[in-house]
Amino acid sequence: MGARLRYQQVAVCPTTVIMQTVVYNQFGEPASVLGVREWPMPEPRPGQIRVRMLAAPVNPSDLMQIRGVYGMLPKLPATPGLEGVGVVESAGPGLLGKLLVGKRVCVPNSPTGSWAEFAIASAKQAIPVPASLPVEQAAMFFVNPATAYIMTRLVLRVPPNEWLLQTAAGSSLGKMVIRLGKRFGFKTINVVRRAEQADELRSLGADAAIVDDGGDLRTKLLGPLGHAHGVRFAIDPVGGATGSAVTRCLAPGGRLLLYGTLSGQPLSFSPRDLLTAGASIEGFWLANWMSHQKLIGKLRLVRSVSKLIQQGVLTSDVAHSFPLSNIREAVSAAEQPGRAGKVLLRIADAGKP
Repeated sequence: MGARLRYQQVAVCPTTVIMQTVVYNQFGEPASVLGVREWPMPEPRPGQIRVRMLAAPVNPSDLMQIRGVYGMLPKLPATPGLEGVGVVESAGPGLLGKLLVGKRVCVPNSPTGSWAEFAIASAKQAIPVPASLPVEQAAMFFVNPATAYIMTRLVLRVPPNEWLLQTAAGSSLGKMVIRLGKRFGFKTINVVRRAEQADELRSLGADAAIVDDGGDLRTKLLGPLGHAHGVRFAIDPVGGATGSAVTRCLAPGGRLLLYGTLSGQPLSFSPRDLLTAGASIEGFWLANWMSHQKLIGKLRLVRSVSKLIQQGVLTSDVAHSFPLSNIREAVSAAEQPGRAGKVLLRIADAGKP
């Protein structure tokens, strides 16, 4: 569930205009190492844009990066933030960037981080978002909604009436997958850690919800399936014992997509779990997938995801909102179990000139 960042040095405005930004100088616990500092406002280089940030979510991948356990780490000091939404204020040399000036865009993979008053983004990677999308939904457009849609509809292509097994199903992305199943006709078996989560997901329309208490996961899912062959489609952002158990649940020809490492532990399984069934395990990293798409495909994706957000299928609930100045409270709230939604950083007013 994350995106690859490519950090770089950025030019600084000669007049040294100052902005507020979240910074950390060492890897560690987010609530301890993060602080808000005054920082020179960056200037866009050729092919880049400068975005006045409006809002950005606190994602698990952001917290993993701050702890130094993410797949791609920045040179310190650094500003966190893998996504967010803002208004393009200026552009470096290049036609595309100039066409985006004044438009509202989602900024995945900002080389300067999105938890700041201003961020630099690649004009090619910036995603124009419709004005009809509320700011909080536009801020969370990239990581969860796009990942859920791409994995289920464009990579696995789960057909109607087929089962999809997912772990960490109580997450925002997991709930989106359940709603996608209802929208497109596939069924979901949802693995969670607590009984109250299972009850919540059933109320949202989950076809089955299983509590992973360390028992035999395969045996537990055979009841909902009604047969002993397992599932043809599965997604897992956890790894470790949970992800390893999913490999034993794959039917002949089954496919497992790995899109995160929340447990921080490797998979451990017998090759026979795959050889006998002819099953496969694949990695999915959103930034890599997007980098291989042509412009027309990206535009089609934006239209599809935007429509599903507006229909309530890919919406993200917001549990708490904080200003940048309260960043330590924000990251602490993001790690509270049983949250009713995402934690959002409110950086600026959308109507600010």
